[in-house]
Amino acid sequence: MRRAYRDRADDSLLTLLGDLPELVRNLVTAEINAAKAWVSRTAKDAGIGSVWFVLTLFFLFWAIPVLLTFAIAGLSSWWPVWLSALAVFGLLLVIAVVFALLGILRFRKVMKRENPGQAVATDVRIVKEAGNDQF
Repeated sequence: MRRAYRDRADDSLLTLLGDLPELVRNLVTAEINAAKAWVSRTAKDAGIGSVWFVLTLFFLFWAIPVLLTFAIAGLSSWWPVWLSALAVFGLLLVIAVVFALLGILRFRKVMKRENPGQAVATDVRIVKEAGNDQF
């Protein structure tokens, strides 16, 4: 329930200071309610957006076999169907190997990186060693 605003120009300093805790409480409550509303709207929009992406992936999943069938049918104009299918399969294997190698290289890069937990442990160890050297 909203209260009507009133003119506070004639209020004394003590009256204004006495109202300060209520005003701060109202401000904090309003900010918390605004944050709750924002989280609710954002979660709803993110959920709906996720559904659209899942539907997109579903149709892409079925579009890939259609594309591969089209490639096999196109190559079968020049080659026998079995050779066309074998060529498309070989191309897919080469692409899969390239992507797997790229993934392995990326994971090696990740494994070399020091995580924050290790950095903190190293800092603590250095501080302990420095403390032991002083005494």
